[in-house]
Amino acid sequence: MPSPQLPPQAVAAPPIAKKGIHTSHIHGTTRSDDYFWLRDKSDPEVVAYLEAENAYAEAALQPFETLATELYDEMLSHIKQTDLSVPYRLGEYLYYSRTEEGKQYPILARKRGSNEAPEQITIDLNVLAEGHPYLGIGAYKISPDGNVLAYSLDTTGYRQYTLRLRDLRTNADLPDAIERVGDVVWARDNRTFFYTTEDAVSKRRDKFWRREIGAAGATLVYEESDERYDVGAAISNDREIVFVASYSKATTHWQTLRADRPLGALVPILPRSEGHRYSLEHHGSSFYILTNRGAENFRLVSAPDDAPEEKNWRDVVPERPDVFIGDIDAFEGHLVLHVRSGGYSNLEVLDLETLALTPVACEEAAHTISGQMNPEFHTGVYRFAYTSFVTPASVYELDLRTLERTLLKRTEVPGFDPSRYATEITHATSADGASVPISVVRRADLPLDGSSAMLLYGYGSYGISIDPTFSVPRLVLLDRGITFAIAHIRGGGELGERWRTAGHLQRKLNTFADFIAAAEHATKTGYTSPDRLAIEGGSAGGLLVSTVANMRPDLFAAVVSHVPFVDVVNTMLDATLPLTTGEYLEWGDPNVVADYDYMMRYSPYDNVRPQNYPATLVKVSLHDSQVPYWEGAKLVAKLRVLRSDSNPLYLVTNFGAGHGGSSGRYDHLREVAFDDAFLLREIVG
Repeated sequence: MPSPQLPPQAVAAPPIAKKGIHTSHIHGTTRSDDYFWLRDKSDPEVVAYLEAENAYAEAALQPFETLATELYDEMLSHIKQTDLSVPYRLGEYLYYSRTEEGKQYPILARKRGSNEAPEQITIDLNVLAEGHPYLGIGAYKISPDGNVLAYSLDTTGYRQYTLRLRDLRTNADLPDAIERVGDVVWARDNRTFFYTTEDAVSKRRDKFWRREIGAAGATLVYEESDERYDVGAAISNDREIVFVASYSKATTHWQTLRADRPLGALVPILPRSEGHRYSLEHHGSSFYILTNRGAENFRLVSAPDDAPEEKNWRDVVPERPDVFIGDIDAFEGHLVLHVRSGGYSNLEVLDLETLALTPVACEEAAHTISGQMNPEFHTGVYRFAYTSFVTPASVYELDLRTLERTLLKRTEVPGFDPSRYATEITHATSADGASVPISVVRRADLPLDGSSAMLLYGYGSYGISIDPTFSVPRLVLLDRGITFAIAHIRGGGELGERWRTAGHLQRKLNTFADFIAAAEHATKTGYTSPDRLAIEGGSAGGLLVSTVANMRPDLFAAVVSHVPFVDVVNTMLDATLPLTTGEYLEWGDPNVVADYDYMMRYSPYDNVRPQNYPATLVKVSLHDSQVPYWEGAKLVAKLRVLRSDSNPLYLVTNFGAGHGGSSGRYDHLREVAFDDAFLLREIVG
């Protein structure tokens, strides 16, 4: 879609960050960081610089404000703004969420016994958001008798949650308020609850507590001293066992206590063993253990719950080389396995009587399937969500005995006709010969002659899989002739554990090689051409797109980078920053010479050099606890003085959000519309 061009004289020169003097020494070298000073957000000069960058971007993109508004309005036209989720049963109540047109946040509610009963609002997030630029909900846990709700809120975006208790008989909050809370679990006595908390500096969840409603204080049950590990807590689906996990990127260690004996001591499942990753569920008198012991893609075993040591393991589902088992759900007569095969997610149902294992059929090759809320143990049905590039989010109920399924709800998308779009799976060959899957969606009438624009997305870290899902905001790009694709690159989990480990630590360069191969494949097969190809990623995906922009700037016309992890070496050298030490197992420890040298080969901030770069939009959030705002800010500052081109380069800071951007649904859509207007200008014209 043609867009008006902005007369160069109408926009002031971009802000140029001052250079400071900051040096450090490691491995016999001296490191100089001209923009280290940008780390201090309490410094008025830092705030002034970020505000100047925002003003510059706003002025430069002002001629496209009409387009951004048009895109926003079009997105809204595809959304049923007043809507209702599918209720799920927990105890005597049906729980659900609903949205109302014009309101930013969902309303959480329940009905007793049936859908015809009167509604009780448990939390109206719109009310709680009043006076706050941001609102995120963490825990939402109902006591077993249904009388008390434990919920936690973050009002800054820093992912720092405060836990409160609400008496649902009166809808009044109790005096209890606990800071920095993570997971919450109720004991069966309806008085005692457990929770984890994070360290104030490192943000590592390191403590597990027990407390009673109304008590003046809490009892520390467990503290994890190893800085590589976080602590999590959950309850088994039969509500019998409280699980406490210590987990790093490479190892898990589980302890348990009986939910009906909240004063009991924690009992380890197995001795901690470096490299042993496992999860578990409880059923009857057994634990079902999903383990990587002797099984790279994991296998399922069972053991008596009073003697779960390895000598008592019994094989239930052996390892399969082409199937990765990621999780299990336990019910009275069945287990549901969450698996990946061929690059995509699936579910398998295990009959505990016959041990027959049956996959759930999926109509589309490129799809996403996942479990919904299934809190009832004594049930013969299972709720799951299904979506694809062209299938809006759908909720099904699966009969666990017959595997017949019933569609309960498909999100209504006004004006959407799936027949207008084509989806494909294609493969690129990476530098070392690896075959990289690419999921593609495009308007069906587009020619494959290189004339179309494309947005290529990627992540490729932590074993996280980026799966094909339906997106209303994406429709406005598809309808304007932009093809969208996801490169399922190494470092992600799409093809199992081996795929993950082939893209981390000192194999990380495979991640970038795969993405470059995907981009080259898209141009060679006629999906697009380099002057019409944009790339996008966030967080570790921001690292991805910033790295390949350094390596192959000629291959891309535009880059959109959200909250990017780009100052890799400096960040990983600073153990005082939140999360750093736990990340050594993903990226390496730069205090080790070999790791330092390898990270220096790709760290985006360290590899900016004089060359032509694509048009670039970098977006950061001031209260981001995962990737500090200064990483993206420093990258842009360095690019401004070193690049040899005059292509657009923008830094946009959200002063009222965290890692995920704006929390309100309308605010989020406006952010996406802004990004899309930038993309349309750069790759459609």
